[in-house]
This record gives sequence, structure tokens and C-alpha cells, in this order.
Amino acid sequence: MLSSIVPSSRSILPKNSNLCRHFVKHLSSHPTKRFLIPTYSSRNLTCLSRAAIPSISTASRSFPPCLSVRSASMASQSTTSVHDFTVKDARGNDVDLSIYKGKVLLIVNVASQCGLTNSNYTELSQIYEKYKDQGFEILAFPCNQFGGQKPGTNEEIMQFACTRFKAEYPIFDKVDVNGDNAAPIYKFLKSSKGGLFGDSIKWNFSKFLVDKEGHVVDRYAPTTSPLSIEKDVKKLLGVAK
Repeated sequence: MLSSIVPSSRSILPKNSNLCRHFVKHLSSHPTKRFLIPTYSSRNLTCLSRAAIPSISTASRSFPPCLSVRSASMASQSTTSVHDFTVKDARGNDVDLSIYKGKVLLIVNVASQCGLTNSNYTELSQIYEKYKDQGFEILAFPCNQFGGQKPGTNEEIMQFACTRFKAEYPIFDKVDVNGDNAAPIYKFLKSSKGGLFGDSIKWNFSKFLVDKEGHVVDRYAPTTSPLSIEKDVKKLLGVAK
């Protein structure tokens, strides 16, 4: 049975309720909150209050296991949008991704020495040119984790993309997309949309499509060409077919 503990001036502690004692010692830190706890006492659990249990130690401020799990769960849910993140641009400046609220985003990990480089960079520029004035943005994150195919400084990376492929979309600081040092934005993207063979990014030019509210709505394999997802971009933009 579940009983609620609420502050009360008329309270007693059931003598045989050890489980109750375990929870009550945390009550003084949260006198205004209601907690649901299980009790196996044969009697109905009476309301408990700080006034009724002065002898119970309150030195420990840690939450009981059930409350800790709930708090951790709530914390993990606090980041629900791409717009909650701040990243570094290619020059090392902070960029608050909330500036892209109201825009459809295609987030891509790019590389300059990959077999997919020419086709992807070319089509990324084509689709960007077509929809950039209708609320579409591409966010490119260089990554050197796949065969070392994105070497060079940020300046060299930008020169390569902008000169050879006329890239006008923003290119950010080089990041890791897998492993312990993966950029927080990529941890969020992967947790939002797992891949066919697990969450990890498989290769260069993996793509995430994000709606105007910053929610990840789709994920595409490295071999999926940018132009092939044009219909999905148009749908999120609300562009007529």
C-alpha cells in the first residue's frame, strides 16, 4: 500500500515501521513536499512531521534510493532540445544554438579526405542554397575520428570547404562524435535517434534532421545523399511540394 507523508502537528511514528524511519529522516529537509512511500505496517500510517520526530537524525542530506533515481531521471530529461547547447565555432567563439530556434537544421559530421567528401559537400551546398532563405540551416562539425580523414587546423578546414565547395553554412570547431570525449551535442543527438546498429556514429557525413523546436526527428546514414532527404526538409519547412 502507498501512504503519503505530509507535515502535520498531530503525528506519531509507528513503532514497527523501520521502512518508515528510513524515509522520515529526510523529511526535515523537504517539509513542504509530499512523498509516496511503501509501508507494510498492519496499521494505517499516520502523518509524520518534524515536530513529531525530533529525535530522528537529519545529518544526512542524501536522498533515499527511490528519490535519487527520480531526481536523476528528471535531470536527464532537462535537456530536451538542440537549442539547449552551446558549441564552439571554428574560431573558438561560443555559439548558443538557441539562435537557431524556428529553423530546420541538418547537423553533419564532415571530413575532407573521405570517399564521400565530394558528393556530400557538393549536395550540402546545393540544398543549402535552395532553402537557406526559407528557414533552413546546415551545421557542419569537422571530425577526425574516422580514418584520420579530417586533418588540419580549423582555418584549413574552412578554407577547404568554402573555397572548393562554396560552403556558406556555418562550420564549427572540430569535435569527437564518439567515445568519452564526444561533444555533448553529439551525445544528445545519438541518444535522441539511435542508428541501425547502435547509437554510435558509424562514419563521416552522418546526418541528423532537427525541427524548428530543436527536436531530432530523423537520422541518416553516411551514404544517404543530402539531396535524397530534400523531401523531409521541405516537410519540416512547410514548403509546398
